[in-house]
Amino acid sequence: MFTSVLMIEKALTSADVEFVTTLHGDEPVAFHVLLQPRGDQADRLLRAIDDVALGELDEAVREGETPEGEEALTVGQRALEVSLTALRAAGARAEGRLVEEHPLDELKSLVVETGADEVIVLTDPHYVEEFFHRDWASRARHKVGVPVLKLFSHSKA
Repeated sequence: MFTSVLMIEKALTSADVEFVTTLHGDEPVAFHVLLQPRGDQADRLLRAIDDVALGELDEAVREGETPEGEEALTVGQRALEVSLTALRAAGARAEGRLVEEHPLDELKSLVVETGADEVIVLTDPHYVEEFFHRDWASRARHKVGVPVLKLFSHSKA
């Protein structure tokens, strides 16, 4: 069985689930999902700049409405449950947890703990962070010791 650690920031869409569960053909896959709610991941300014870069001006204006703190954890827990259910329904083994602080430290520990074969980082584009190589995938490549695949979410959840 192939073991993947999947880092996400919101609930997986059906297109995302199909994409990650078919990456390795017919080989069975076990996913260990780490979800850090978006409200805790990046500050509002960076998110707003990303929205403007994507031409989503309405989203940039609404960045102040993004849940943070305890509210983000509640939204994140629901997103995690939805994602795990969808992965299991697609035939994959899946377990997961929320990450409240230091996602890359948690990622490194989970890779070692599970003997993961790869890390998949599946997020919306974060152009500012990616430009400066401060996004999860860029930083994880120097930390985890297994291949890191950066994928963009197929649509808004």
